[in-house]
Order: sequence, then structure tokens, then C-alpha cells
Amino acid sequence: MVEQRTIFRPAPSRPFSDQARLRITPRHYAYLKISEGCDRLCTFCAIPKMRGKHVSKPLEQILAEARELANDGVVELNLVAQDLTYYGLDLYGRPMLAELLRQLDTVNGIRWIRLLYLYPMYITDELLSVIADSEKILHYLDIPLQHINDRVLRRMQRRVTRSDIEQLLQRLRQAIPDLVLRTTMIVGFPGETEAQFQELCEFVAQGHFQRLGVFTYSYEPETPSARMDGHLPEEVKEARRDRLMEIQQQVAFAWAQKQVGRQLPVLIEGRDETGRILGRSYADAPEIDGLVYVRRSSCRPGELVPVMITSADGYDLVGEMVPASQSVCSSPLAPQAV
Repeated sequence: MVEQRTIFRPAPSRPFSDQARLRITPRHYAYLKISEGCDRLCTFCAIPKMRGKHVSKPLEQILAEARELANDGVVELNLVAQDLTYYGLDLYGRPMLAELLRQLDTVNGIRWIRLLYLYPMYITDELLSVIADSEKILHYLDIPLQHINDRVLRRMQRRVTRSDIEQLLQRLRQAIPDLVLRTTMIVGFPGETEAQFQELCEFVAQGHFQRLGVFTYSYEPETPSARMDGHLPEEVKEARRDRLMEIQQQVAFAWAQKQVGRQLPVLIEGRDETGRILGRSYADAPEIDGLVYVRRSSCRPGELVPVMITSADGYDLVGEMVPASQSVCSSPLAPQAV
């Protein structure tokens, strides 16, 4: 049998420009990478070997790319990196995500700015203040936590504790009350006991996260976790994933029901095969979260319209477009109670 090995290609010393690129996303939204690589040493992750060390794009280069995208019709800018909160540390000697966001906030044409993948460290009060005060930065943060049990977190080498995570969640809610949080969890990590998994279930059931994905631990031969003891059978990992997703489903469905009776700014995506108009609220990242079904026939992709939510359908919402004269949405960001 031929041994299969992962081929690691180191990242460039400075990220190449993404200007003049051929986009495969719809015209009204785009992803903008602000850095490449990762300095974290999570024991389950091969990204540092595949992508190399964290390398930030210069701020001026990111702004130039954002302006180009705006001129090409982009309304929603999704910032991505292996670790957004680490941005700028290598170039400027300190985290610079807050300053980058201040400047992106001034780019004409961009209406929404979404932050995808923030490591729990370096989420500063300055950063939260910038997000809370902005007219464009969505009150949606993707912060993968991976687990909540302290022993599992140590074996993962996440460099945070349960207490750290709980304090962070409290800070986030205090700074941005209508914040939608997305996270990911890993179940079946080597050595994870039933009691540790149950602790994770109870934590998720508390309803901290409106959006949550669950992954089973994946064996990567080049990572430290591959050499750990206590690897679990696939059927155990899959059963734990299903149990945790059932718990989160109830949390997500309850949150969706709470949106009924509110007006939400909705970014129109297009129509499905039956002709229904599809959109996304600030709570819905492209391709991974739910949708808003809008009962109105005059919307076009890329329009940002006020929608009265009339019902919830699982993870999705249903609503009626509201005439501008009757809209109570004071900004393109947050929902408004009626």
C-alpha cells in the first residue's frame, strides 16, 4: 500500500495582492483576506504547516482591494483570515484590526462588513467599541471556541480556559447587546470523556450561540494530537456530534422565533427554483447560515431592504418587505422592534 502524505507548501513571506481577481461569488458580496497563515499551535490543526506563519497584508493594500470591490458592486465585505484578531501584529507591533475596521468603515459603496474567524484572544475593548459604534460592521462575530472543558482545551493547546471564555462572552454581550455569535466545537478529541462531553452539551444548551457548527475530531498525521492517547471510535464521535447539534438546533430555533415581529434589514440574494425571493439578515453569513424568505416581487440581488419578520421556519425566517415610508430600521445593521 502506498503511503499518503500531506504536501505542505509554505505561505509567501508577504501575501500577494488579490486585486484584479476573478470572483466566483455573486456581484453584491465578496470575501477579502487580510492575512495568511497562523502562529497558533493548536494540537489538532495542520494549518501552520500548510500555510506558514501569520503574515498580514499592509493596511493600504487591503483598503485598495476593498475600494476595487466596492467599485465592482460589492455591498457586503466578508473579512477572512486564519485569525482576524492577530491582524497587524507582525507588521505594526500590535493588533491592528480595530484601526483597519475604522478605515474600511469609510469605503464608499460598502454597506455591510462581516468578521469571520476571530480567535478568542486579542478581542479588545477598543475592537468592541469600533464594532458597536460602526454603521457598517455587522453585529455578528464568528469566534471558534472548539470546546469548554479545561482539560480538553489544554490538550488542544487553545491557551484559554472556560473562565476566560465565559468572561469574554459577558464582555461581548455587554458591549453589543444584539450580537449574533457563531462558533464551532470539536467533539471526540482524543481523551474526551463522556463527562467532558456532557459539560460541553450543558454549556451549549445555555444559549450563548445563535449559530454553531460541530465537527468530529479529524486525525491529521502531522499534528501533535495524532500522537495522543485516547483516540475514540468514529461511531462515538459521530453520535456526540449528532447529540450536540440536536441541542443547538433548539437554541437556534428559539432565537429565530424571537425575531418574529421585528424589522430586519435584509440583503437580497435572488430567487430560488420556485420563484421565492431569498435574502440574508445581519445574522446570516453567506452559504453557512439561514435565509430570509421575502414576500415581495420587486427586489433585486444586492438591494438592502427593510423586512417585517412574520414567521420562522426552522433556521430560516419569513417576512414581508416594508415600504421605506413605514420602515423603522434606522441603520443598515441592527433589527428594530415594532
